[in-house]
Amino acid sequence: MEKKDYWRLEKITKGLANHRRVEILHTLSIQPSLSVLDLSQKLGVNFKTISEHLRRLNISGLVYKNSDGNSIRHTLSPRGKTILKFLRTLE
Repeated sequence: MEKKDYWRLEKITKGLANHRRVEILHTLSIQPSLSVLDLSQKLGVNFKTISEHLRRLNISGLVYKNSDGNSIRHTLSPRGKTILKFLRTLE
């Protein structure tokens, strides 16, 4: 592996290095295309907190953001689905 590969893997692992982010991934796998407000209400977490977690998940390539008029909808990326599948094997 090259150095850039290690950096890329670090970015992915940092993206899910929080229990709330794993919960967001799980929620999006069950109910895709949720907005920040939807996730905030569903998980009972502050809007700004969810927004920051989604930003980090997007940077790590685990979640896609899609514009839907005035709101942004979030869905799992193929990498996010793979990571969630992997996490389930650890249970």
